[in-house]
Amino acid sequence: MANGVLMPKAGITVESCIIGKWKKAVGDHVAMGEILFDYETDKASFECESTAEGELLEIFFQDGDEAPCLVNVCAIGTKGEDCSSLRPDGSAPAPAAVEAPAAQAAPAASTAPVAPVVSGAPVSPRARKLAESAGVDPSLAAGTGPNGRIIERDVRQLMRDGAPIQAAQEAAPAAQAAAPMAPAAEYEDVKFSNIRKVIAKGMTTSLQTMAQLTEHFTFDATAIQGYRKLLKAMDGDYAGITLGDMLLFAVSRTILDYPDLNANTIGEDTVRKFKHVNLGVAVDTPRGLMVPTIFNAGQKSLLEISREVKSLAAEARSGKINPDLLSGGTFTVTNLGSTGVEMFTPVINPPQTGILGVCGITQRVKAGKDGQITLYPAMGLSLTVDHRVVDGAPAAYFMKTLCKNLEQFTALLAL
Repeated sequence: MANGVLMPKAGITVESCIIGKWKKAVGDHVAMGEILFDYETDKASFECESTAEGELLEIFFQDGDEAPCLVNVCAIGTKGEDCSSLRPDGSAPAPAAVEAPAAQAAPAASTAPVAPVVSGAPVSPRARKLAESAGVDPSLAAGTGPNGRIIERDVRQLMRDGAPIQAAQEAAPAAQAAAPMAPAAEYEDVKFSNIRKVIAKGMTTSLQTMAQLTEHFTFDATAIQGYRKLLKAMDGDYAGITLGDMLLFAVSRTILDYPDLNANTIGEDTVRKFKHVNLGVAVDTPRGLMVPTIFNAGQKSLLEISREVKSLAAEARSGKINPDLLSGGTFTVTNLGSTGVEMFTPVINPPQTGILGVCGITQRVKAGKDGQITLYPAMGLSLTVDHRVVDGAPAAYFMKTLCKNLEQFTALLAL
């Protein structure tokens, strides 16, 4: 009996995935656990292992197709087995193309050419690529894929029919003769990746639906720089604790006193205030910005936060992070300090009500107790709040408290 292979559900919040590239073709033998194809969500990429052993009988979704989670994407079994019941749409299999022997073929002159009907059905990326290389119009093919989608085998059938190819080949020389020589392209058009689309949609929604206000502060980073120097001299994971880790720790201990900032908006008139801190940390990855979450950060030590943020960042950059770790945040921190940014306007990650931007360290002057002017390392912080929920004064009080905790960091550790 043929078996279907389901599109995995890569996280509780994921409803569908995009198939990247099939590693196996119809007719190939597949072993249990062997990689069938790679796929991606809007956040990460994965590989699908076979849950059955046998011959790959049929593929229901092609490269680039979006497949719903927990729906059959292919059938595996014994050669010749019927797998129509496993198809997502329950459709009958497409008839195999049979080419008539040359002796039985009707003479071309005896039959008037029939104008093909344009289907208007969606075309898979592989089918479109084949059609372009062969010089045929893929919309002339009859789609046999899921929901009438035109797939590669449909274009090959169109090519076997001959008429569309012949018309395209006859029209090509005239078109080439009439068209002027185009200048060499000096640009490249690059389609948004899935994650880029998600980032674009999220940032646009954020700015269009919130009244965002940004406040800029600085604090004396002498204490955290001194503590960092002390830790670097130690062995093990303590030496890897960074200034950024200390910022995360300080935020997790400060923000609970400002519940409007540790919150999500629900609809247009409700605010959900959390009693714990799930700290989102913005991570720059080759695929784009990701925001993994340190859950219950307020209950974790500085060392635990340091270890977890490094682990999450590595998973995000590898593209293998569980999508469930990219949601559930109550407040976000984004750090551009290492790039030399002195201040910026971070954009809130909906439905959160605030985001803290960490900036670089600059040298500033201040008057000492004896009246002497001295230099000190000033680190910038930029807080953006949803002004529908948080007013300017409460936001400023949070920042003053946070700066104080950072300037007295060792005392904060003792709490």
